[in-house]
Amino acid sequence: MVATGAVLTVVPLLDMLLTSFKGPSEFGKLPFRFLPQAFDLSNYRTALHQLNLPLLFRNSVVATVVITGSTLVTSALAGYALAKLRFPGRELVSRLVLSTMMFPAFLFFVPHFLILVHWPGTGGNDLLGRGGAGLTVSIAALVMPFLVPGFGIFLMRQFMLSLPDDMLEAARLDGVGEFTLWWRIVLPQTKPVTLTLLTFVNAWNEYIWALLVSTVNPRLMPLPVGIQMLQKHYLRGVLLSGLK
Repeated sequence: MVATGAVLTVVPLLDMLLTSFKGPSEFGKLPFRFLPQAFDLSNYRTALHQLNLPLLFRNSVVATVVITGSTLVTSALAGYALAKLRFPGRELVSRLVLSTMMFPAFLFFVPHFLILVHWPGTGGNDLLGRGGAGLTVSIAALVMPFLVPGFGIFLMRQFMLSLPDDMLEAARLDGVGEFTLWWRIVLPQTKPVTLTLLTFVNAWNEYIWALLVSTVNPRLMPLPVGIQMLQKHYLRGVLLSGLK
């Protein structure tokens, strides 16, 4: 069973790799051929010529690392506060965080974009946020809407609720501060591997917001947007080859 699963996983990846060496005339051709008729490197030359791949890769890496790191820190802090600290309005705040998960992310893209455009004192803006492009011309535009996600806070809160209160109270009686308690006791038991993986994958594959930002400043384009552009370029080549 393991060998079968490995084959089912590897074969599509191998087919994708071999297809990258096929010319436009072989794309979608029937009957299907697993191996290319001739190994053609023109696709790689086109990719290097059409796109600044090192820049795209850098943008994706920076955005993904910043979003993942910010999500882990803010979600762990807010989740701990909402799960283990008692303060007025805690349940209301928890419900508000939960309510943010009811709306699709792209619903907030236009307000986020307007906030970034009118960010005071940046991108040529004055102190009232007028006259320039704001933060839309900086790498911050790729990451700011995703720095504090409600899903991450909810997930960490639910896990921290399962930690015994007696253990935390014993540490407090020993004189341990709240930050030390969070850092030395709560966080090592949390180990948010699931949240890390989900955040990393979602940040790396983000397309709609990245496309919106890239229209303002093409130098902020990440890999998913660049790959989509290459796909459109390749499909145009296939159509043109079919008309010849």
